[in-house]
Amino acid sequence: MFPDCHDIDNCGDDTLGGRISLARDARKLSIQAAAGILAVSVETWSGWENDRLAPLSDRLTVIARVLDVSLWWLLSGRGAGPSWASEDAA
Repeated sequence: MFPDCHDIDNCGDDTLGGRISLARDARKLSIQAAAGILAVSVETWSGWENDRLAPLSDRLTVIARVLDVSLWWLLSGRGAGPSWASEDAA
């Protein structure tokens, strides 16, 4: 969703949904796969990414763990954000 945002220090102005989407993209997970891991509907996950719904607080920790980012980064855009796999890595 935000391919220009590989520098986590410049992602702090994004929304929670934008950070969820960014981290999911970095993990190369589809919305269907991510929703399946958390046992939520695709509509719910999509609602989170599009800021139409907000995950409950107990889900935020699980989302951060699944997306391999810190809870602090997920909430604020500061801290350990997503790791982007090198395009050359095979």
